[in-house]
Amino acid sequence: MTQHGHDHSHALVTEDNSKKLTFALILTTSFLIIEVIAGFMTQSLALLSDAAHMFTDAAALAIALVAIKIGKLPADDKRTFGYQRFEILAALFNALMLFFVAIYILFEAYQRFSHPPEIQSLGMLIVASIGLVINLISMKILVSSAQESLNIKGAYLEVLSDALGSVGVMIGAIVIYFTQWFWVDTLIAVLIGFWVLPRTWILLKQSIHILLEGVPEEIDIEQLRNDLLSLNAVESIHQLKVWAITSKNVHLTVHLYAPNADRNALYQQAWQMLSHSHGITEMTLQIEEEECVVHSYPHAGHCEHDHEQSLHDTNQDSHQH
Repeated sequence: MTQHGHDHSHALVTEDNSKKLTFALILTTSFLIIEVIAGFMTQSLALLSDAAHMFTDAAALAIALVAIKIGKLPADDKRTFGYQRFEILAALFNALMLFFVAIYILFEAYQRFSHPPEIQSLGMLIVASIGLVINLISMKILVSSAQESLNIKGAYLEVLSDALGSVGVMIGAIVIYFTQWFWVDTLIAVLIGFWVLPRTWILLKQSIHILLEGVPEEIDIEQLRNDLLSLNAVESIHQLKVWAITSKNVHLTVHLYAPNADRNALYQQAWQMLSHSHGITEMTLQIEEEECVVHSYPHAGHCEHDHEQSLHDTNQDSHQH
């Protein structure tokens, strides 16, 4: 019953995200075409920098949308976890793309500092203003889902960086209009590049952490270990593994050595503790009556006893869950 409820709510969230992303993608793509043309017409690197970000926005939104569609595909014999991890690959791709755009802008700015071209500041100001409005609408659409999904967060961060880019371009255009300091345009482009890089690094780090099966940031592994050891009749634990399939889908497996335990009672107690105190609902608990002989290899941790017993526990787990 619990499993069914979880999947149903996940489907609703995914559908909601999908609609939001589609609307934001249509808005962004429409304006992107205008901004690229205007960038070349006005000779503004800051505007082209903003257009490059707008392009990565559109790509980020499109990738995030595809990731949601693919992530909804059911599990099969080859991919027993399904395709949910595609969302994290999308977030990783977005981060890499943003990183390369920022590097390109910095390189182009370096070349322009010595020979700043003449810039049509009025056209630059008008286009940047429209861009800001488009970005603010997209941000409003995406903000509520950004904390729930790393994939949406990636798309949201791109739109946010682009909105700040538009503000920078507008300030630059006003300064150029009144002073004719064309180098300001290049400076704004550099500032946009430097603002984006740290945020890109955070998204990249989060995505790689999940892909490397790292312990999710919201899980306190020491507290979790202590809570498992404090369960009735549990004498020791081993093979504790906690990882995330996507940013909100956390899994756990653990072997509990509890020779004198009432197995059903222990299982229920462990399930209650893990789901309520740590937010973990996907778990495999192996309750053992014999002390586990662990090999000395760092990754092996493999028990040589009572395979029939282990199978019984796994079956019991899947029925309970």
